Amino acid sequence: MMMRFAFAALALAVATPAWATPCADEVSTLQKRLDSAGAAAVTGTTPPGGTTSSHSDKALATPPALTKGDAAVKPTAAGVEEAKKLVAKAAAEDKAGNAEACRNTIMQAKEKAGALP
Repeated sequence: MMMRFAFAALALAVATPAWATPCADEVSTLQKRLDSAGAAAVTGTTPPGGTTSSHSDKALATPPALTKGDAAVKPTAAGVEEAKKLVAKAAAEDKAGNAEACRNTIMQAKEKAGALP
């Protein structure tokens, strides 16, 4: 009886997916932004998987123009590349269980990325 219970508990533990952490969610979200067509336009590259279209009726035909107040958050190619490195660092920190360092690194990455179109 005890052997069956131990086997059932082990099977359940193996079958249960790993729980995502809040920082892992932020890492994933920012990674998607950094792989977007907007980021590719800033860096002069093609997004992973080629050019994309949302085919959404709500999508803007062109990104909105930046205002004078947006100058501090204007994305640059160097900023996007630095943000990608910081996202990789944050993912490693999250995997190591260091949630506070992960959040701090993600905040830095967001600042470096700027307001992507």
